[in-house]
Amino acid sequence: MGVSVLALTYVRSIPAFAVVKAAGGRPDVATSALSMLKLGDVPEPAIPARDWVRVMPSVSGICGSDLAAISGHISLYLDPLTSYPFVPGHEVVGVLDDGSRVVIEPALGCVVRGIDPPCPRCAEGRPGLCYNVTEGPIEVGLQTGYCADTGGGWGEVVVAHPSQIHAVPDSLSDEAAVLIEPFACCVHAALRGGATKDDVVVVSGAGTIGLLTVAAVKLFTPPKRLIAIAKHPTQADLARKLGADQVVKPADVYQRIRFATSARKLEGMNRPLLLGGADITFECVGRADSLNDAVRFTREGGTVVAVGMPGEEKVDWAPIWQRELTVTGAYAYGAEPKRKGQKTFQLALEAAPEMHLEELTGPLFGLGEYRDAIAYAMSAGRLGAVKVAFDLRRLRA
Repeated sequence: MGVSVLALTYVRSIPAFAVVKAAGGRPDVATSALSMLKLGDVPEPAIPARDWVRVMPSVSGICGSDLAAISGHISLYLDPLTSYPFVPGHEVVGVLDDGSRVVIEPALGCVVRGIDPPCPRCAEGRPGLCYNVTEGPIEVGLQTGYCADTGGGWGEVVVAHPSQIHAVPDSLSDEAAVLIEPFACCVHAALRGGATKDDVVVVSGAGTIGLLTVAAVKLFTPPKRLIAIAKHPTQADLARKLGADQVVKPADVYQRIRFATSARKLEGMNRPLLLGGADITFECVGRADSLNDAVRFTREGGTVVAVGMPGEEKVDWAPIWQRELTVTGAYAYGAEPKRKGQKTFQLALEAAPEMHLEELTGPLFGLGEYRDAIAYAMSAGRLGAVKVAFDLRRLRA
């Protein structure tokens, strides 16, 4: 028999998915015996090809996309792009067998899958958009943490291709390094948005992705004015610290953006709209209310960048059509043409030591405390937390 490791496993079940979704994603239901998340011993992931390596996770984040899967909010579009059962966890800092610390770049593109020549998107340096996510020596999956063969950060062992491995500098603690993956996503989003010094930029949402997008926009594409929308006091304080010029509450967003841009506000039957407004909006929530507001307070001819992972949300397309908005997604990372082909992960690693990212991480939970961890993560903003994570160092102590 092979070696077993402890892991949290997501076991696909249509009835369980329906139960959790019908319960509104309540954490007590999402982590109950009826849920799709199971804690127990599983076979250690096999090395799929000769050059792959083992990574033992130290700290692994609980991402909004993980919570969406657990709570039944995730888009079913992603189902055929995922293999089951899988161990979640794609925000991973860990150690190799030789003890060196690394972070994992989770995208499972052509290079990882041993496919040559690469598909057109991978050839451009965009492995998150790979055409070959069903091919190669591992099962289907867009990323580590959604693939049955790689393991994930919510388990004792992950297997990874050398191209996915990035050394962690001594200046970054594990608590800071666990945020490199989401920060890389946000650097990519900032560069996709391409703000200039003449733009008014709005970042909607101040969870992990929203706050790191504020930081990325400020560092890589600093605008004339950077406005963050934050619901909770701790989020507002962190948004200012990370570079927001102004922080507004969701209830005040139309009025504040109106003042900042000299726009005109019109009242509607369901919600207002602005004539004029923000040049670029980074939508980091992924929910219907936030998406519908974003397309109404972004100016005519402006840009909305979808950064937060949406589910199947009801969005009114009339503002997009009438305002001739450019709506673009920002998923994952790769080589950045606006930065002379530099890799997003390297940009994130270079910027991170000055950012004190460890201040955004915590509380940490053991795998055995996963019910409390998931419940805490689902209410992180209200509880004054940003990145709730699992501490797997306890298993090696």
